Amino acid sequence: MRSRRLVPLLGLLALGLGAWQLGGAAWIQGKAWTAQILLDRAWSETRGGARAVPPWPWADTWPVARLTVPRLGVERIVLAGANGRALAFGPAYLESSAPPGTEGNTILTGHRDTHFRFLADLTVGEIIEIERPDGLRRRYTVRSAEVIDARDARLLFVGGRAVLSLVTCYPFDAIMPGGPLRYVVTATAASD
Repeated sequence: MRSRRLVPLLGLLALGLGAWQLGGAAWIQGKAWTAQILLDRAWSETRGGARAVPPWPWADTWPVARLTVPRLGVERIVLAGANGRALAFGPAYLESSAPPGTEGNTILTGHRDTHFRFLADLTVGEIIEIERPDGLRRRYTVRSAEVIDARDARLLFVGGRAVLSLVTCYPFDAIMPGGPLRYVVTATAASD
């Protein structure tokens, strides 16, 4: 008799847990969709001449560039400050590197399972574009993609030449986030 009552109760519990999981996934997707709308608005204001426009009132980051990969249909707003809060919403600019679209090595970082997932699909010779707030666009050509150990390797902060380094965690399908390996795509200004 007792097992007859337990089966419906377990069924309701399973349905409740399933609804909770689906609700959580919907919340994450809804938050990401809303963030993209707010990032686009902040980028438009930045392109219009405003400086350091936060995408939402409490944000401690702002758009600094737009990254585009035409062949893949990828377009990402690049945020200031490569920290966890900025990286949750898009790729970010490592502020100790050269400013986007200028001479030197510009380093952009992003999560391997979201905003920089497309790095796995880039090929040598691929064109990447960076648009700055002043409207200047710089085209880069992918020269290499390699896996490095972040504990041993250093990205060179090259002077003179315009280089773009896109960095994410590796492997792309890792179950646990982080780890010491990084996937680095290096591109040079198309005029080089």
